[in-house]
Amino acid sequence: MSTCRVVNVDLIDGTYELFRHHFGLPSAVREAGSRTAATRGVLTSVVTMLEKGATHVGVATDHVIESFRNEMWPGYKSSLGMPEDLLAQFPLMEEALRAAGVTVWAMVEQEADDGLAAAAAMADGDEKVDQVRIHTVDKDLAQCVRDQRVVQVDRRKEVVLDVAGVQEKFGVLPSSIPDWLGLVGDNADGYPGLPGWGAKSTAAVLRRYEHVESIPKRGERWDVHVSGAKRLAAVLVEHMEDALLFRDLATLRTDADVGTVDGMRWRGPTPELAALCEQLNADGLLRRYEAVGERL
Repeated sequence: MSTCRVVNVDLIDGTYELFRHHFGLPSAVREAGSRTAATRGVLTSVVTMLEKGATHVGVATDHVIESFRNEMWPGYKSSLGMPEDLLAQFPLMEEALRAAGVTVWAMVEQEADDGLAAAAAMADGDEKVDQVRIHTVDKDLAQCVRDQRVVQVDRRKEVVLDVAGVQEKFGVLPSSIPDWLGLVGDNADGYPGLPGWGAKSTAAVLRRYEHVESIPKRGERWDVHVSGAKRLAAVLVEHMEDALLFRDLATLRTDADVGTVDGMRWRGPTPELAALCEQLNADGLLRRYEAVGERL
């Protein structure tokens, strides 16, 4: 295959995609149990991107739902209560994607979001890369956005967040997203934030002070107008340890081994995809992958 200049690196949140396709099924299908439908949905999402011209693709998954963060905070999200037919598809999805020739980072000690953050940082440092596109709706990935070079993409709503988009949505710069989440909390990840610190007041304060520890301890010393400043300041002083812990939970790690941009280049499906598609009852998907591969 001849080499070409990289245009985009596409990073996909496999866990989000699996959840989206599972819970997007008709309720009757979910209740009856389906151990392959969501995996077919993920494969469909990826081949659609390839058909539209994606060349360098990586998918991060939560191979193990629990991570080091569960040891930091007992209420952090876990696999407890997750549908068995959904949990069973994580290894199947990973196997199917690898058979399709797609790079997969199956995260064990860290989370899929950490894998995406590590891959984004790696690709951002490669001078061949024009743009890194992180396909997820998770709020914490907004911290990875940089100018228009590293962006966050919501494919369902066709929304792309660059730095200006992050500021418009959250009211803060990407560098303040962990602080914002630490104060506001994140129900999806299972930590509560601080009492009384809402999204708008938190954004107003962090626009001025950027990070939690830079916020003056006394509200009357804040040079930004926020309703109930004295009360919020007192809460922060009382719960500073929690605020710093929650910020740490929200801070994505970028030290996972995710290889190189060249290693992410899609080179077509492997011979193993035929057997996987037969198992998934997805012959049409096999033909689509093969058709895209023939263009290479």
